[in-house]
Amino acid sequence: MVKKHSYVEIKRIILKPEDRASNIPEDTKKVPLVMKVKGYLLHDANLLDEVQILTPTKRVETGTLIKEHPSYAHSFGAHVEVIQQMRQIILEETEDI
Repeated sequence: MVKKHSYVEIKRIILKPEDRASNIPEDTKKVPLVMKVKGYLLHDANLLDEVQILTPTKRVETGTLIKEHPSYAHSFGAHVEVIQQMRQIILEETEDI
């Protein structure tokens, strides 16, 4: 049970695959457009329940409860060795400048 006022994440399908625009890539057309939003639960609920949350900007959103206490996971992607090599070359060539 997730308690009222807990910080949570919900998701909601905005567009089903058949409702997506015709000018987008084929692999994108095959999946729904999904919105994920974080906020504060307005009533006790269980994971996967349809719930309402209050966002930090004071909007009320409805969706499926998917996480309690969600974290942020930012990434610039996997390490690219050639970029590391380029960095080293640039540092070596500009060392005396």
